[in-house]
Amino acid sequence: MSSVHARAARAAGAQIVGVASRTRGGAELAQHRLGAERAYSSWDDLLSDSSVEVVHICSPNQSHFDIAAAAIAAGKHVICEKPLATSMTDAAELADLAASSPLVTAVPFVYRFHPMVREARARVRSGETGRIFSVRGAYLQDWLAAEGDDDWRVDPAHGGPSRAFADIGSHLSDVIQFVTGDPIVRLSAATRTVHADRAVNKAITSEDVVTLVFATESGVIGTMHVSQVSMGHKNGLTIGIDGTHESLSFDGEMPDILRIGTPEGFLNRARADDISPEAARYSVVPAGHPQGYQEAFNGFISDVYSAVAGDVPDGLPDFDDGFRAAAVTDAVLRSQAEGTRVDVARRSILTQI
Repeated sequence: MSSVHARAARAAGAQIVGVASRTRGGAELAQHRLGAERAYSSWDDLLSDSSVEVVHICSPNQSHFDIAAAAIAAGKHVICEKPLATSMTDAAELADLAASSPLVTAVPFVYRFHPMVREARARVRSGETGRIFSVRGAYLQDWLAAEGDDDWRVDPAHGGPSRAFADIGSHLSDVIQFVTGDPIVRLSAATRTVHADRAVNKAITSEDVVTLVFATESGVIGTMHVSQVSMGHKNGLTIGIDGTHESLSFDGEMPDILRIGTPEGFLNRARADDISPEAARYSVVPAGHPQGYQEAFNGFISDVYSAVAGDVPDGLPDFDDGFRAAAVTDAVLRSQAEGTRVDVARRSILTQI
């Protein structure tokens, strides 16, 4: 992810001052790979450098809280990879720190930055879609499908108690809530660990698959299915929204198209069509030329740096959105453990407690 961040930062005109890793040797390797000016011996050294304005946290999940909290204390703007933290309480603390600071804090929920996701959101907000009553979503990958596939993320000591949902389900739930403007307030979830033993990690407890039913604040009902073990699916994020005037469908593997269902049938709204200003702002390559993940990431980083400069763009995912993703993840784990429907926690309530 550091390579993706570095490319996006350069596209936005940033200077890569330096990089820190777990070891000095690792930092020097990353310095060469990313073209950074220098390598730091620790992230403490990085944070003490007055020339650093924005910190990008691309380290393993369990380190996010400590680095992000220290970065805010050091007066740095922070972009922290998701999950914001491996526990909901830590995510709430970071969101509280961000709320009490003038610094810009952001979490890369980058699927918000596909033009056709913005087009879907614009149609919902304008009323063209009508009253939303149901939503369905899926995010399917296969990079952990074989028993021998392994990664640090499967170890709770590094990845946290949730894997599939915290890793990619957080993106799916964020897109659904972003497009509809309607927070998820309760859910019932079931999880499964398909491969308890992998090449290196054994007795794995984090989930490979999650299925859940949810309800939003306005009463919309929906489903989500998340899997990192579905053969043939490389990055299959899809959402479908049913409204009283039209339905909307988006497929992240064909991101230049928004499928719109009407009583007369389906039509495809392409990125080259007469799309809303909100969507057109993120359409950065000529019509007919595919636009994908890196362009979406570039749009996210560009908006973060615009916010640092004092112009806060609409729809920038911040630490409050990172907390919301952590709260939904926490609800998924609680529902599985308790075998029942649970409410999704709100940060305001946690702060009061």
